[in-house]
Amino acid sequence: MSIRPWRDIARRQSRKIKVGNVEVGGDAPISVQTMTNTLTHDIRATIAQVRACAEAGADIVRVSCPDEDSTRALKTIVAASPVPIVADIHFHYKRAIEAAEAGAACLRINPGNIGSDAKVREVVKAAKDHGCSIRIGVNAGSLERDLLERYAEPCPEAMVESGLRHIRLLEDNDFRDYKISLKASDVFLTSAAYMAMADATDAPLHLGVTEAGGRVSGSIKSAIGLGNLLWMGIGDTIRISLSADPVEEVKVGYEILKSLNLRHKGVTIISCPSCARQGFDVIKTVAMLEERLEHVKTPLTLSIIGCVVNGPGEARETDIGFTGGGAGSGMVYLSGVADHKIGNGEMIDHIVDLVEQKAEALETERAAAEKAEADAAGQAAQ
Repeated sequence: MSIRPWRDIARRQSRKIKVGNVEVGGDAPISVQTMTNTLTHDIRATIAQVRACAEAGADIVRVSCPDEDSTRALKTIVAASPVPIVADIHFHYKRAIEAAEAGAACLRINPGNIGSDAKVREVVKAAKDHGCSIRIGVNAGSLERDLLERYAEPCPEAMVESGLRHIRLLEDNDFRDYKISLKASDVFLTSAAYMAMADATDAPLHLGVTEAGGRVSGSIKSAIGLGNLLWMGIGDTIRISLSADPVEEVKVGYEILKSLNLRHKGVTIISCPSCARQGFDVIKTVAMLEERLEHVKTPLTLSIIGCVVNGPGEARETDIGFTGGGAGSGMVYLSGVADHKIGNGEMIDHIVDLVEQKAEALETERAAAEKAEADAAGQAAQ
């Protein structure tokens, strides 16, 4: 029995595929993706953006390949990328073949848009020959004409039927290393389509609310749509679609996963909205700490609370805590226990030092545990 069963999420059992060295589906962690918005043939700019996204935590990055210049650039981009690259292909089957040859880890296509069965076979052969997986990308804004005529508008049934058509095209060519997405800008349509597809296939599901909007509105829409599905255990990899820097998409994706206890990376800050009781400038402090602690990748929790009403209680549940106490100072908590006071003026530098020390200690413990496990496994094998 779980200690806190109300926090448990039972993930849907999907089969596992690989996108380069990243596992997607099954018991693999839910991966976070984004997509570059540079011109792909601008190799320097594209590599710089891929690296920035990877530094922010992206597990997989997608680049658009609409023309030959883009697929020619892809080989250099793939070689310089620290994470697997997905090639975004829409219509021309030759671009998919070129992308596979250039080293793409995955092809994002709609097999039905590729053309004849012979062309689909060629793309599948290229994927097999070069170890590519495939993402089937169904979008409410580009459904097949006959489905729109039959259903009158984009709806969950039409999106699932479209997805199953594309699945059959791949499976008829003995290809099962695929995942599928069913995206719409409407959170209701998106959620309903994914729920139906989750029952119709064991393929890994790539979640996303497409064309979600700007940084604030799109983040909220994505959190509602994806959070609902993830809470139900649906979803194996996610992409947040924002009209913003792709790095912001990665940050929002991780925050959604962290809030559901599905994946942890970096510092989770618990902070109050501030009020007249605050003993220091909470909003400014949190903004500065978020910036100063971006480099910390070790999962840990930090509470920053303006007064003693909720501060001690929140601090009990976090690795490090600071509670405003008035008179220009506040209490520092370590592992939930009140430890010492520090002046407000010194507080930010002090907390950054404490977080860095805690992260280093946790990493040392983790490395020691992994070594002990490896040594035990080696002894058992002898």
